[in-house]
Amino acid sequence: MLATHNDALAARHTRQLEALTTDLADAGHDVTSIVTALAQFQVAIPSWALGAGGTRFGRFGFGGEPATLHDKLDDVALLHQLTGSAGAVSLHIPWDTPADPAATAAYAKTLGIGFDAVNSNTFQDQPGQAHSYKFGSLNHADDATRQQAVDHNIEVIRTGEQLGSKALTVWLADGSSFPGQLNFREAFRRTLDSLQQIYAALPSDWTLYVEYKPYEPNFYSMTIPDWGTSLELCRQIGDRANVLVDLGHHLPNTNIEQIVGQLIGLGRLGGFHFNDSKYGDDDLTVGSVKPFQLFLIFNELVWGMANNDAANPPLGWMIDASHNLKDPLEDLLQSLDNILIAKAKAHLVNHAALAKAQADNDVARCTQLLRTAFETDVRPLVRESRRQQGAAIEPLEAYRALGLRRQRIAARGMHTQATGL
Repeated sequence: MLATHNDALAARHTRQLEALTTDLADAGHDVTSIVTALAQFQVAIPSWALGAGGTRFGRFGFGGEPATLHDKLDDVALLHQLTGSAGAVSLHIPWDTPADPAATAAYAKTLGIGFDAVNSNTFQDQPGQAHSYKFGSLNHADDATRQQAVDHNIEVIRTGEQLGSKALTVWLADGSSFPGQLNFREAFRRTLDSLQQIYAALPSDWTLYVEYKPYEPNFYSMTIPDWGTSLELCRQIGDRANVLVDLGHHLPNTNIEQIVGQLIGLGRLGGFHFNDSKYGDDDLTVGSVKPFQLFLIFNELVWGMANNDAANPPLGWMIDASHNLKDPLEDLLQSLDNILIAKAKAHLVNHAALAKAQADNDVARCTQLLRTAFETDVRPLVRESRRQQGAAIEPLEAYRALGLRRQRIAARGMHTQATGL
């Protein structure tokens, strides 16, 4: 059925691709290498993004939600079939703890997908836990509470080993909401000690990603509020600890592309959680509000990793969004599309000309070179990267035309609720 859908779009796609290829070749671009880079680019899908999300005011469900972990793996496999760029799932534990990790890994393999970073959770109390995280976890003043949080992270690592994961992501909600509530220096030192214990439990081929966030859930201070704090923790923890950048974890108007460039230059950029925002950690569809910023970030990534003099390790990629209004699968399809479009545009930046313009202090020329790449319609390249993989030329159109949500409602019912949400 997917092939039939593609056949109906093939003639139009070929015309558009040929016209763009001619224009780009005239400008000196190697279209084949760009399409190959797009086809090879993989973004992990988080297990929590496959159901209806919500806000602190409410959650609005929809039919056919994945009520089990296997349902979620089926949905990731569908996304990968449609796009060719979603070949892994990132599990959140304990929301999606597999009862039998080996069996879960085997099932995922039959679907053609693997497991990316595993994610721990010490920002919520779980049923039956001995100590509350209300006033912190890895930074808590109480030794037993900190040890409980450390032990949880180590358990997540052990589960990830059985799944075939190679990284642990730690997002720390610890902080304070009132002046005087917390001793900043002591909280940092306790956090460092906890992370060092977790790092010591990592397998030798694993990476630790340390995320940061300026506010929320604490609104006076966060123990890891910015990339500099995360970087210093990583430096003190070890060589396989690197900074993870969530695009929503910044104050409004933060120059995220500069942060990305600096971290690559220091060799300590670990990876990304992709989303978009208007005011804060809005977890909106990637590229839906600030597409130019997403392009500028990819410009730093493409140039930085091609000029990797600091030996920055390979990067991990994941979408981190919340879906309270859209069908989550449609939202994820749009996010994957916008990510590849931004990446394709970044490959069109003439960096030799840009370097000369920068050296000449030709500001107008610098901005013109970036705008030329950004304003190019690269969608035919993205479509071609999918076509070559046997995926859908237009994934969202295919999803709707094939009635894939209706099929899920028929199989799962109208009132299922995704695990962990």
